[in-house]
Amino acid sequence: MTSWISKAWPVGVPVVAAIVLALSFGRHDLGTVVVVLVAVVLAATVLAAVHHAEVVAHRVGEPFGSLVLAVAVTIIEVALIIALSSSGGAKAETLARDTVFSAVMITMNGLVGLAILIGTIRHHTVRFNQEGASAATMTVAALAVLTLVLPTFTTGTDNASFTGVQLVFVAIASLALYGLFVFTQTIAHRDFFLPVGSGPAGHGSAAGPASAAGPASAAGPASAADETAHAATPTGRQTLVSLGLLLLALVAVVGLAKVESPAIEAGVAAVGFPPSFVGVVIALLILLPEGIAASKAAARDRIQTSLNLAMGSAMASIGLTIPSIAVASLFMPGTLLLGLGSAQIVLLALTIVAAVLTVLPGRATRLQGGVHLVIFAAFIVLSIAP
Repeated sequence: MTSWISKAWPVGVPVVAAIVLALSFGRHDLGTVVVVLVAVVLAATVLAAVHHAEVVAHRVGEPFGSLVLAVAVTIIEVALIIALSSSGGAKAETLARDTVFSAVMITMNGLVGLAILIGTIRHHTVRFNQEGASAATMTVAALAVLTLVLPTFTTGTDNASFTGVQLVFVAIASLALYGLFVFTQTIAHRDFFLPVGSGPAGHGSAAGPASAAGPASAAGPASAADETAHAATPTGRQTLVSLGLLLLALVAVVGLAKVESPAIEAGVAAVGFPPSFVGVVIALLILLPEGIAASKAAARDRIQTSLNLAMGSAMASIGLTIPSIAVASLFMPGTLLLGLGSAQIVLLALTIVAAVLTVLPGRATRLQGGVHLVIFAAFIVLSIAP
């Protein structure tokens, strides 16, 4: 029975979501029960979408798989931001900024810290490919500063926004940096993002021949074949079915987010949280599957996969989301405010410093994991009580 459910829910949820969307879209008199039902279906659809992205990712293999997952999550993120912003709710002008910043803090502190902590429960030290982790950290830092910090200090406008020329430049620069990283990750230096010891002639190894155990392992028997040892590679037919269901799920997520947007904003206001916390809710929702996947990978001693997922999601959240929102802002009312406040800039700077010091040695202990989690906790507290 459990096996049947595990196979049936990814297929059934997108179909159910499409039906719920057809019945609820455009209605403004939804009762509390219906709102809760739509919220549950929305969350389940996000999980289903990422599941099908994982099937496609498994088919193409690492590190392309992490890239597929990151892009799928980014599509969901952009859809939710546009859906909620177009509703004209409170703080709609800063929703993109709040969501992207939340995604960076969740991935670079929450997911990285949790993965390291889980990985070090069984092994006092976890090891990963320093070259790949450093490249990802540097790219995330550059993207975050260019898009979220720079507009706070520019003088072309009287608020935390870019001028038209500046926004075009930042959008193009974001895409260029993201594209350059993808080229590095998948073609030029693919071995930088594989387990330590699994590259050519042990390139990037920090632990010797006994350190790679799959697409993202940091310990265990050395075997590149372990990448597919834990699950059978999906067939071409299964991959096409998952691709179709992924597209259906993404469409349903967009529509259900539009239906649910008034309830999300009302719920945040009802508990007394600031309107900016809506961005945190969006980021937590879309990154929940990534968090589960990263945690499972860390529990199997696959820290490299955890880091690929976390940093890849942070990078895609900025490098793809900001250009998409920049284009969408041409057709949406209000000004696109991207500049962070002083407290947020401090947290971002602390995150970058901690991330650099974590990845440079190519190994980490519980201390590094704990530091990242404390920074993440500070982010949550300040999001609730700025």
